[in-house]
Amino acid sequence: MKHLTRKLIMVFVTMVLGCASAFAQQVKGTVVDGSGYPVIGAAVIVEGTSIGTTVDLDGAFAFNQAVPSDAILVVSSIGYKTARVPVGGGNLNIVLEEDTEMLEETVVIGYGVQKKSVVTAAISSITSDDLKSQSNTRVDNLLQGMTSGVTVTTSSGAPDAGSQVRIRGVGTIHNSDPLYIVDGMPVGGIDYLNPADIERIEVLKDAASGAVYGARAANGVILVTTKQGQKGKTKVNYDFSYGWQNPWRKPQVLDATEYAIMMNEGAVNAGDSPRYADPYAFGKGTDWVEAIFNDNAPVMKHDININGGNDRVQYSTSAGFLSREGTIGGNYGRSNYDRFTLRQALNATLFDNSEDRNWLNKATIQTSASYAHINSTGISNNSEFGSPLGSALGMSPIEPIFADDATVEGYKTQFAEGFPYLIKNSEGRYYTVVDGTIYNEQNNPLAMLEQPGTKYFTDKFVANGNIELQIWDGLKFRTQVGIDMAFWGNHGYSAPYFLSSKNYSYDRITETTTYDKDGNASVTTKTDYGSGASQEMNRSLSWQVENILSYDKTFGDNSISVILGQSALSQSGMNVGASAEGVKYLYDEYMISVNNTYGKREDGHRNGWGSWNSIPYRLASYFGRVSYNYGERYMAEVTVRRDASSRFGDNNKWGTFPSASIGWNIKNESFLKDVSWLSGLKLRASWGINGNDNIGNFTYAVYMNSGNNYVFGSGANGTENITLGSKPSGLANPDVKWEQTAQTDIGVDAAFFGNRLTFVADWYQKKTTGMLLSLPVPGYTGESSPTGNLGDMVNSGVELDLGYRNTHGDFSWHVSANATYNKNSLTYLGDESTYLTVSTHKLGTLSRGVVGLPFPYYYGYKTDGIFQTPEEVAAYVNEKGELMQPLATPGDVRFVDLNGDGMIGDDDRTMIGKGMPDWTFGLNLGFEWKGLDFNMLLQGQAGAQAFNVTRRTDLYYINLPRTILQRWTGAGSSDKYPKFEFSSANENYRVSDLWVEDASFLRARNVQIGYTLPQNITKKAFIQRLRIYAQAENLFTLTKYTGCDPEVSGGGSYGTEAGIDRGVYPQNRTFTVGVNLSF
Repeated sequence: MKHLTRKLIMVFVTMVLGCASAFAQQVKGTVVDGSGYPVIGAAVIVEGTSIGTTVDLDGAFAFNQAVPSDAILVVSSIGYKTARVPVGGGNLNIVLEEDTEMLEETVVIGYGVQKKSVVTAAISSITSDDLKSQSNTRVDNLLQGMTSGVTVTTSSGAPDAGSQVRIRGVGTIHNSDPLYIVDGMPVGGIDYLNPADIERIEVLKDAASGAVYGARAANGVILVTTKQGQKGKTKVNYDFSYGWQNPWRKPQVLDATEYAIMMNEGAVNAGDSPRYADPYAFGKGTDWVEAIFNDNAPVMKHDININGGNDRVQYSTSAGFLSREGTIGGNYGRSNYDRFTLRQALNATLFDNSEDRNWLNKATIQTSASYAHINSTGISNNSEFGSPLGSALGMSPIEPIFADDATVEGYKTQFAEGFPYLIKNSEGRYYTVVDGTIYNEQNNPLAMLEQPGTKYFTDKFVANGNIELQIWDGLKFRTQVGIDMAFWGNHGYSAPYFLSSKNYSYDRITETTTYDKDGNASVTTKTDYGSGASQEMNRSLSWQVENILSYDKTFGDNSISVILGQSALSQSGMNVGASAEGVKYLYDEYMISVNNTYGKREDGHRNGWGSWNSIPYRLASYFGRVSYNYGERYMAEVTVRRDASSRFGDNNKWGTFPSASIGWNIKNESFLKDVSWLSGLKLRASWGINGNDNIGNFTYAVYMNSGNNYVFGSGANGTENITLGSKPSGLANPDVKWEQTAQTDIGVDAAFFGNRLTFVADWYQKKTTGMLLSLPVPGYTGESSPTGNLGDMVNSGVELDLGYRNTHGDFSWHVSANATYNKNSLTYLGDESTYLTVSTHKLGTLSRGVVGLPFPYYYGYKTDGIFQTPEEVAAYVNEKGELMQPLATPGDVRFVDLNGDGMIGDDDRTMIGKGMPDWTFGLNLGFEWKGLDFNMLLQGQAGAQAFNVTRRTDLYYINLPRTILQRWTGAGSSDKYPKFEFSSANENYRVSDLWVEDASFLRARNVQIGYTLPQNITKKAFIQRLRIYAQAENLFTLTKYTGCDPEVSGGGSYGTEAGIDRGVYPQNRTFTVGVNLSF
C-alpha cells in the first residue's frame, strides 16, 4: 500500500509539472530595427506585471523566470513605436518600427521650421514636455536652468519683478537684451504672456541662426511659439493653483542687546562714553525685519483652454488670471500684481485642390490675437536710500513699532505742527516717529507702507496673421502682418504726513515780502500743499509687414530650401501726464485726480507734459537664406540680410549681415551605420555677423539748444546787443554706424542607445565691434563730444548639454544637465587711459570698464587681513621705512600696495570681483510611474561675486548686519572684519574686497510631485484627465553669501549693475497645490 501510494504521488507530480510546462516556459529572443540592427537597451515587459528585462549589445534578451505562453510582451524604446508581441513558442525575433514623428523632430528657426537632424546652427529648444513640469508665473523664468548659453537672473522677489536674460554673456556696454519674437512678431518683452499659452521656446544663440533677423540679433533671439488648435473633438483644459509665499531667507540684523553693545563699542572706540548703561536690559527688542514681511503671502492662478477642430479649421481659446501678493508690503496694498490674459488662435485651410492640380492648389490662413491687462503696485527695491526694506534693516531694535500713550503726548509738543499728520494704523495706533538726525531719509518702515502708493497698469494687445499660398510643387508665398499696441501708465496720490523731522509734508502758508521803487512793502501769501496727485498715460504702436517666398524640394539625395523675404517694421509712441498739489477729496479715493486739486500753475503747484508722437523708429529689410543637404549627411546654409534703420544717417543707414554654416552627419556615413549603439553624430560650424541698432535715435546728429547768447555790434557807443538764440548742442558725427557682432561657433551633436542618451557641445567666440562712446575732442572746441564707434568686446565660452531618458514598463525617467562657461573682456575703448564708470555709491565708485578686463567689474582696493598688534602696523613699511598706513591701529584693515609705490593710494585700486558668473548650470530630472510623476529643477552659478553694500556707513546709529559680531575685538579674534568704529581714520570702509562675497549658489528652482487619477475612475464624472500636484519653488538654496539673495541683477537701465546688492527684495520660497483638469 505504501509503495502504491508513493507511485500515485509521483504520477500526480509528473502530470502537474507537465501541465505547468504547457503554460509556462523560458522566453528569449532578439529585438532589431527595420534594417536588422540591434535596438540596444529596449525594454521588454510582460504586460500587466513587473516582470521585465532589457536588450543587450547584440540585440538579445532573455527572461530569468518562466513566462506564461499566453502572455503579451510590451517592447519599447525611444525612437521606435511600442510593440505588443504574444509570447507564443518562446523564441522571438521582434522588429521595431521607427517612430518617424519622433525621428523627424523639428525645431523652429527664423521664418520656418527645420528637421533637427540637418540643423547646422546653435539652437536650443524647450518643448512642451519640458514646460509642463513647471508652474512659473512669468515666461522669462521658464528659461532658468533649462538650457546652456542662457543666463537668467531674477531681479528680486517682488511680485512684478522681471528677469535679466543674457545669451552668451554681456554683448555690449549698451542694451544686451535679446530679441523676442512671438509667433513671428517682434515684441519689446514677454512679461505679458501667460506661460500656460506657450507651446515651445527656441533660443537662437549663434550668428548663423540669428542672421535672418540681422540688425537686431547681436544679443541672441528668443522665439516663442504659442499653442495652436488641434484636430479632434473639443477639449477643455482647466488648471488651478494656490500657493503661499515667504522669503527664502530674511536679512539677519542685531537684536536690541547686541545693538546696544555695538553702539557702546563704537562710542568707546571714538573716545566717548557708552551710550547705554545696561545693554542686556533691552532683551531682543523689536524685530523690524520680521515685522515688515508679509508671511504666507498668497499667489493664485487660473487657466482655461478650449481647443479642437477638423481637417479644415483648428482653434484654440484661452484665458488666464494671476494674482500675487508681495511678501513686503503686499498686505498694505503696496506690492501686488494682477494679470488677466485672453488669447485666440485660429488656423484654417481656405482651399485644398492638391489632388486636382499642382499649381495654386492650396491656401491656408493662421491668426492669433492676445490681450493682457496688468495692475500692479510696487515699492522701492534694491536701494540703500530709504526703501521700506532698507529702513527695516537700519531701524534700531530698541525703538518700538508703535508709540505708547506717554510718547504720543510728547509728540504733541515736540512736533506741534506735524502732529495732526502722524501716521496711524487701521486701529488708530500711532507709529513711532524716528529721529531724523539719526536716520536721515530712513523712516519707520511700517508707517511708510501705510501711505498711499502709485498704481501701475498695462493693457497690451498683440495680433498677427498670415496667408500662405502654394504656388507650385514646393514653392510657397506667405504674407504676414503683425501689430503690437500697448497702453500703460500710472496714477497715484500722496496724503499729508509726518514721519520724522526730516521727512514730512503738510499744508503750510508762506509769506513773501516785496518792495516797489518807493520802498512800499507788499506781502504775498502762498499755500505750499502737502498732498498731491499724478496721472500718466503712454501708448506705443508697432506694426510689421513681411512677404516671404519659400521653396523646398528633394531630388533624390539632394534637398534644398530657399527663402526670400522683405520686411517693414514701424514703432512709435506718445505720452501725456500731469501732476498737481492740494488734493481736494482725500477722504474719497475715487474722487482723487489731478483735476480735483487746488494747485495753480503760476505757483508751481501744477504741471503737465506730453508728446504727441515720439521719435518714430523704422526698419526696412530684405533677406534670403539657402539651405542644402545631401542625404542628410552633408549640410550647408547661407543667410544674408540687409537692413536700413532710421537710427542712422545717410552715410550708414544700410547694413549687411551675412552668415554661413556647415554640418556633417557622420552617423549617416556607411562606415558608422553598423555601429548600433551610436544613434547620431553630427559636427557643425558656423560664422556670421549680426547687428545692434538698439542704441537710441539720432546718435549721428545733435539737437539745437535754445537760451544761448548772441552778441551783435562792436560794443562802441552802446551799439552792442545781446540776443537770445539757439546753437547745436554739440558736435555731430554723421559716420556713426551699427554695432556689429561677429560670431564663430563649432559644435557637436551626439546620440546613443536609440537616442536615449544625447550630448551637445559648443565652443563659441563672439566679437562685438563699434560700440558707441563719446569721441575725445580738444577742449578749445567748447563743445560736447560727438558719439562714435569706439568700443570692442569679446565673449568666448563653452556650452555643454547632456540628457538621458528611458522607459521600463510603466516606469519612465529622464535626467538632463547643462553647463556654460563664458569669459567676457573689453578689448578696445579708443586708448589705454579710457575707462567707463558704471556704478557709484556713497562709498565711491563700485564698478567700471577697462580694456583687458570683464565688463563691468568691481573696482576697489585689495585687503590683506587685519592688523592684530601695534607691531604689525609698525612693520608694514615701504622701502624707505615709512609707514604704509600711518593712521592705522590694531583692528584696522591692511590694504595692499598693488602698484608698489610705497603708499596706499587711488592707483592701488583694481579688479576685486564681478557680478556675471563664469559658470551657469542646471539639472532637470524626473520620473513617471503608474500615474505618479515627479520633477525637480536645480539651477546655479559659480565664479560670480556679490557687492554687499546694504550697510549705510554714513549713518552711525542705525542697526547692523549680524556679520558685525565677527569683528576684530583683540589680537587673534578676526582677520577678516575690522573693529567697529563710527568713523575710521584708516578708512576701513572704503571700497574694497571687504564688501565683496562669493555669490555662487545651487538652488532648487522647482520641485513638483503629482498624481493622475486612473481614467476608469475619472470618466465616470466625464473627466478625461484629473491630476493633482504639490510644488515647491526655491525649496532650498546652498550659498556662502550672507546677504538676502546671491542672485542680484542690479539696477541700471541696461542691467550693468549685476551683483550689486543695495538691499534687494529677497526671492520667495513658495509652496503650491494645484489641479489639472481635462474634459
